Amino acid sequence: MLTAVLDVLLPRPCVGCGAAGAALCDACLAPLVAPAPRTPSPRPAGLPACWSAAWYEGPLRRAVIAYKERAQTGLAVPLAALLALTVASALGAGRPVEGPFAVVPVPSARRALRSRGHDPMGRLAELAVQALTRLGRPAVLWRALTPARRVADQAGLGAAERAANLAGSLRVTGRPAGPTGTRAAGAPIALHGHGTDNFRTPGTPCMPVVLVDDLVTTGATLAEAARALREQGWDVTCAATVAATRRRS
Repeated sequence: MLTAVLDVLLPRPCVGCGAAGAALCDACLAPLVAPAPRTPSPRPAGLPACWSAAWYEGPLRRAVIAYKERAQTGLAVPLAALLALTVASALGAGRPVEGPFAVVPVPSARRALRSRGHDPMGRLAELAVQALTRLGRPAVLWRALTPARRVADQAGLGAAERAANLAGSLRVTGRPAGPTGTRAAGAPIALHGHGTDNFRTPGTPCMPVVLVDDLVTTGATLAEAARALREQGWDVTCAATVAATRRRS
């Protein structure tokens, strides 16, 4: 909380160029607006179409690290804007999505939330949904996923090891609500809450789901999130991230 207050009272210089006035200035932000499909190779089984705003390097890498690990919360707005534009681009390039769709953030491990003192991805998803709504996209925030078990630290693990580490690590809880609190088009149920029942209504299509995360590396986390949702009958349309790591080996 103190960090957030200080960000307002004493704005930090741009993480990209050091200029005063914004956490990520327009000159550094503009080149990052390049939404495109950036699929990890090898592609893990079950990974939906995966888009990102830009590569995880330069000013964007510094911004993501400062936001997540150093609690520079003023970066949430520009990063969420990048995420919202990426979601809109992915939906525009894929099969048409009619009516409301759910934006589902990939959850952080509980120990990561405790150590950081904030929920960086949850906040980005919330702001991205607000931005999508302003763009005329009827997005609904749904915190559908929770950890089902503890996983090992992913640092240093290869693609196959990450997939094995994450298998069965997420589960679906709760139900999405429509933008006005009523039954959303194509959604089985439109109530806030939690539960463990099967959410699929026979003969009723599920509300399309867009998975969002800050970063895609091997794609194992997004593939696991998609598995958990699909097993409950949800239609995972695509995935969108702020950045994508260039694989060099």
